[in-house]
Amino acid sequence: MDVAGAGGGGPPPAGLTAGVERYLLPAEPVTSVAEWQGLGGGQALEIARRLGPDSTVEEIGTAGLRGRGGAGFPTARKWAGVRASTGTHRYVVCNAAEGEPSSFKDRALLRANPYQVVEGLAVAALTIGAREAFVGIKDRFGPEVRGLTRAIEELQAAGLAGDIPITVVRGPDEYLFGEEKALLEVIEGKPPMPRLLAPFEHGLFATGSQMGWESVPREPGHGPALDVSNPTLVNNVETLAQVVHILVRGAEWFRSMGTSGSPGHAVATVVGDVVHAGVAEIDLGMRLSDLIAEVGGGARPGRQVKAAFSGISNPVVTADRLGTRLTYEDMAAIGSGLGAVGFAVYDDTACMVDVAYQYSRFLWVESCGQCPACKLGTQEITHRLGEIAACRGSEEDVAVIGARLGKVTDANRCFLGTEEQRVVSSILRAFPEEFAAHLEGDCPSPRADIVAPKLVEIAAGVATYDERHRRKRPDWTYED
Repeated sequence: MDVAGAGGGGPPPAGLTAGVERYLLPAEPVTSVAEWQGLGGGQALEIARRLGPDSTVEEIGTAGLRGRGGAGFPTARKWAGVRASTGTHRYVVCNAAEGEPSSFKDRALLRANPYQVVEGLAVAALTIGAREAFVGIKDRFGPEVRGLTRAIEELQAAGLAGDIPITVVRGPDEYLFGEEKALLEVIEGKPPMPRLLAPFEHGLFATGSQMGWESVPREPGHGPALDVSNPTLVNNVETLAQVVHILVRGAEWFRSMGTSGSPGHAVATVVGDVVHAGVAEIDLGMRLSDLIAEVGGGARPGRQVKAAFSGISNPVVTADRLGTRLTYEDMAAIGSGLGAVGFAVYDDTACMVDVAYQYSRFLWVESCGQCPACKLGTQEITHRLGEIAACRGSEEDVAVIGARLGKVTDANRCFLGTEEQRVVSSILRAFPEEFAAHLEGDCPSPRADIVAPKLVEIAAGVATYDERHRRKRPDWTYED
């Protein structure tokens, strides 16, 4: 079969086979720079020095690497865009603030081998000419923070981390901390509120104004009469890890795996109504049904899969489309998306109206409130979905939900409003009979355990969700 993996730093879930050569998730965690060098560590940075920036970007482009943070944007194009942007200084940021529900891949990577991530960050910094590098990570990720810190210190001491400072910035647990524009705000010591402009337009410590004005000291090096941006590259943990192996083994090696449009491996997560939760390194192109069977053990005994969600960012994948291949192009063809390759699975006992309510509530609570259409829209949609889920709803509630979904993305600074629109509307379209039953006063599949699958841990095949999120208020405080 085409999976190999580990679950949350523990042993591989039962049933996994060794049909894939692991390069991202080694069989045993890498815990020292000597172990990393024994696996070829340190070579990628030296290769990037020898190739030079243009050829390094070209090699990554030839490999066809796409960003593993969820959007799937071509990595080489992103690097080239930052290099070509005008500005006084450049920065590079590793996004390790993993918060997408049902995704555990970045934490698994950092537990398995943080050295590959740090070396990838050093390669990126060298290639774009950055003056400093940062890693943004949630403060509650204790083991990952410790592993990163150790890897940075050891690689720097060995001369394998480049010539610029690398700083680990520990941030809050809010969902938007993982949004790249909000991530820059946290690195600058502010709350995770998405900026208007993208990092390559308005990067770290930029004094050039965007919408709104803020009095800040001019960064050293800027001219006395010129306030300009500092183009900043933001890449996900897995993207940076992939870069290292591409440079060492070559673009053609990378393209020998996966598909022509989605080459290489990915680290996938499966949680929900399955026999066991798990994280695994997979060959892109395998079918979603096989992923659920191999990594999650399939549906629970006597049950059938009803739906799956790739995080909380993409439309539902219904049972009749579980044979879809896990590629960016195939998932888009069915009207969904690959996202961060983290799947929450629901079986035929799950109430999809309640799933819609819980996902909408998660997004409403996590919305920052800078865009009124998003905050007010997600609030209204969540309230009315709650009424329908409780069998107190009406046709008017459905109509208002539809109207709000059409406006929730107005003037949005980030993707959160679009997530609300895509996920909720897809559930309404896919399961109209369940909404109709609720409007008639009957829930055919009542369950009390449906929550947004925000992961705290995966260990020994068990996924632990953040139950505290049930008590989170939309101002990011918690009920007592």
